[in-house]
Amino acid sequence: MKKILVCGAGGFIGGHLVRYLKDRGCWVRGVDRKEHEFAKTAADDFILGDLRDQQVCQSVTDRCFDEIYQLAADMGGAGYIFTGDHDADVMYNSAMINLNMVHRAQVTGAGKIFFSSSACIYPAHNQTNRDCPDCSEESAYPASPDSEYGWEKLFSERLYSAHHRNYGLQVRIARFHNIFGPLGAWKGGREKAPAALCRKIAAEPDGGEIEIWGDGTQTRSFLYIDECLEGVRRLMDSDFTEAVNIGSEEMVTIDQLSRMVADIAGKRIHLNHVPGPIGVRGRNSDNRYIKANLGWAPSEDNLRAGLEKTYSWIDEQLSSQNWRP
Repeated sequence: MKKILVCGAGGFIGGHLVRYLKDRGCWVRGVDRKEHEFAKTAADDFILGDLRDQQVCQSVTDRCFDEIYQLAADMGGAGYIFTGDHDADVMYNSAMINLNMVHRAQVTGAGKIFFSSSACIYPAHNQTNRDCPDCSEESAYPASPDSEYGWEKLFSERLYSAHHRNYGLQVRIARFHNIFGPLGAWKGGREKAPAALCRKIAAEPDGGEIEIWGDGTQTRSFLYIDECLEGVRRLMDSDFTEAVNIGSEEMVTIDQLSRMVADIAGKRIHLNHVPGPIGVRGRNSDNRYIKANLGWAPSEDNLRAGLEKTYSWIDEQLSSQNWRP
């Protein structure tokens, strides 16, 4: 039975990952500064602790783990990342966690450590064309991320890679592209576009109106959580140590995403475009590298199926809480 540590187990991806690993017969310890907001943890052992604290990191790595998954970070959607109001906290908090955890993985002799990086590391100047952004892995340098969040992720990629070169630590690095699904933030400012749109549309009557930041023509791709976990598992089972995209190539505009959610809801919704943080004009996962090195990539044309599940869950949340904007 593998012994596994999941850092950030109280978060969206971390919570799903714990259950995924338990379903595969692993013994799992989860750690986070908070419990999961929407579900009881499936972890065998869950520790409440702040991974910025070296003593906490020492206590949770009191044994040699076969695998460590480092997903803990200070993050959120565009409303949190791109305003600039949280830059210092985002960089300090996430860097401290990664400095602590990669060191503990090295000194305790962990079998492998996974680091969740982000598509935000890619240069902003390669994502000005909404129809054909360049997010291939080799395009990451010369570096010019569009946010301090992206700069911290890029620094941490290099931190983990340096530990691989200097100490032989077995690292696996994935650049996530907009992972979504149930049991994630859907209000409060840290939610991402799919959850925000599901919430807005679920709260509106047929014929209502929702606000969209920007002109709505900015493009993105979105990957459902189940395929994200499958990609992480395949990466961990491989011997591939370079950073690789895990994301969908099904690119849509934000307006198209909004209309897809409205169609799922069975509503006619008017889109009111307003000023707001939007990040780059275009972003899409480039899956050539993962196909070549892992022989796998997320399935295509699967966005709607994931949105249907996500909308249903968020609609239930609104109903159970009698929530109104």
